[in-house]
Amino acid sequence: MIIYKQFTFDAAHFSPNVPEGHKCKKLHGHTYQVTIFLEAAVLESDGWVMDFTELKAIVKPLVAQLDHSLLNDIEGLENPTTENLAIWLWQKIYPQLQILKRIELKETPTSGVIYEGK
Repeated sequence: MIIYKQFTFDAAHFSPNVPEGHKCKKLHGHTYQVTIFLEAAVLESDGWVMDFTELKAIVKPLVAQLDHSLLNDIEGLENPTTENLAIWLWQKIYPQLQILKRIELKETPTSGVIYEGK
């Protein structure tokens, strides 16, 4: 069974490694939507894969750290592409939640990444 929970946050960043003149070189922001997918068997005792309250307790502090921040100032996100941000989230969540299956991160309604820890 796969379950998921979505979170949103607003953050600014700039892309330091793009060529001069690229629009992403300048400071700009996004309303990010991150979806956390978990995969495991349904627990017979509870009837679910995981209590969403427990999932929120793990993810919400990370979202709070990112929300209304300059991503470039966060340790490990000096080059905060959407791809690098998805990897950063995986590295923070997976040690606490090894049933993590996938992270989908959108920086706009029409663009984003899917990361499965590989």
